[in-house]
Amino acid sequence: SFDANLFVQGISFKDYAALRDSWKIPLFNRVVQGQYPPGSTLKPIMGLAGLESGVIGEFETVEDPGYFQLPNEEHKYRDWKKGGHGSGVNLKKAIAESCDTYFFEMSYRLGIDRLSPFLGEFGLGQPTGVDFSSERSGLLPSREWKRAVRGLPWFPGDTLNMGIGQGDMLATPIQLAYATSIVASKGKRVKPRVVKKIDGQPTSIRREPDLILQNAHYWDVVQKAMEEVTHGARGTARRSASDLEYRMAGKTGTAQVVGIKQGEEYDPEQLATIHLDHALFVGYAPADKPEIAVAVVIENGQHGSSTAAPMARALFDAYLLRADN
Repeated sequence: SFDANLFVQGISFKDYAALRDSWKIPLFNRVVQGQYPPGSTLKPIMGLAGLESGVIGEFETVEDPGYFQLPNEEHKYRDWKKGGHGSGVNLKKAIAESCDTYFFEMSYRLGIDRLSPFLGEFGLGQPTGVDFSSERSGLLPSREWKRAVRGLPWFPGDTLNMGIGQGDMLATPIQLAYATSIVASKGKRVKPRVVKKIDGQPTSIRREPDLILQNAHYWDVVQKAMEEVTHGARGTARRSASDLEYRMAGKTGTAQVVGIKQGEEYDPEQLATIHLDHALFVGYAPADKPEIAVAVVIENGQHGSSTAAPMARALFDAYLLRADN
């Protein structure tokens, strides 16, 4: 961030050069131009994709030994939790505890040809149309995209990586907030806007047709799982929801900046700051009657649970507990 007052009377060349040349690129509008792997913040939408397509049931369980293997392959796609989450991992637990193995299994069953279009229904891979210039579209990979851009076929491993919000997939913070608002509102797609009024006249509210699922109960399933993230005994963001005057729902995420070789472990002490993982959190509140949806991305913040989730909590507090509320 920087002091915007520098521009009021005309910024000096020295001050502008300092902003322009900073390695932190403060003049870059990360909200609409920053593109990041969504990481595990994608898992609630992945859960909806699995339920809607019928590849997994609400109470169906998956065994998680700490990794997933494709049929007839030795490569292990490892869960973030060494040793795994054990047996009996259903969708609620998978979202609450952010079980990678569960979503590897789900995305493998789902396949890219069903997964990519479903994610697009939540505004991923396309500009939201918010009233900012130079909004970027993120990247929603598909079989056709990879063939056209890379000249390569789509592999099952690509689908697994996309299933946990990694690989080639990218999203802007405004896209993540918009997608979260769709989950919070059970399918209502209201486009984001910054300017509320011009000369006292309200700007138009742009809406797209509601996203209708085959079974509306699926929204409830995923929403309850997102509440478990913040209020469950083993939820990844439970510490950020202590002593709340309301209930919040959300999902933590951690996005890799550099790849880790098979058999190696992430060691932040061996990485430069700019190569540390990004920390993310998406959520909404109050959980039972949402008024606000947010997406928090902290570059190189490492852990969504300890850095991004507390920031989201502060935003919820500021909005919901303000004096004029």
